[in-house]
Amino acid sequence: MDGPDDATVRLACGDRPPVRDGLASERVVSVLFGTDVEAWRTGWQRTAAGTPSREAVVDASDIARSETATSTQVVANGGLAYTVLGRAAGNERVLDAVASHLDGAPSGTVDLVIDDLDPVAARDGHDSAVAFTDRLLERFGKRANRIALGCSLGGPVKLVSRVDSVASADADTVAAVERLSREDPTTFGYVRRHWAEAKQGIEACDRNYPQSKQVHAALSDPETTPRTLGAALSGLVRLGALDTWSETVGPTRYDLTAYRPDRGWAIGAAIEAGASDD
Repeated sequence: MDGPDDATVRLACGDRPPVRDGLASERVVSVLFGTDVEAWRTGWQRTAAGTPSREAVVDASDIARSETATSTQVVANGGLAYTVLGRAAGNERVLDAVASHLDGAPSGTVDLVIDDLDPVAARDGHDSAVAFTDRLLERFGKRANRIALGCSLGGPVKLVSRVDSVASADADTVAAVERLSREDPTTFGYVRRHWAEAKQGIEACDRNYPQSKQVHAALSDPETTPRTLGAALSGLVRLGALDTWSETVGPTRYDLTAYRPDRGWAIGAAIEAGASDD
């Protein structure tokens, strides 16, 4: 973040992103891409702080009925106002609805919560989820108190660079990363530094069984060398994101047909969550 007046931004990852963990807010604006209003409101009861005193919800989920015009309802005795947009709403329309709920609130008094960006990425591509995040931070980064972003496994790698901290809910992956850190700190160091580039190289490579230099060649502007990328790829093998091709007596070849993108993302989230705790 650029200055002291910017909101603190946190990314929560996992099958059910723990996006509300640690929030104890009187006022919240929530954006729903993967949850309906009723289920979202019920979920607050499972948090330590409970339901906020005042919450505005922008429902842009697949569950919501698509509307030709914005539909806003107010439940005064429940401290709730919600705007139903439906899944057809574009990013700017969603953000305009957020802005309408922030009008009149002093800067730094409202938390913004995004339930899950994965439906946006699945529907319109990863770049759309990143673009939504960038516009959210641009428009509200100095108006909100905290911004909590949820993202299921398989989220865009670029999101990590947009946030101040990462929380991971995938206990199995966290344990595997911690085990590699203890047992082989050298390999862990390569994975920690280069997991994002390794993931990008795997996904850009058009070979099924490449060597590390061929994965490296698929990157447009790499920070790694073929050797350091190969060390990171070996770590991803150890962590269960891909396999090696056993039918070779020469340089290691990686079996990209066995690549698990969700596991790769979970590894990165677990690494970044550990870095956030340091």
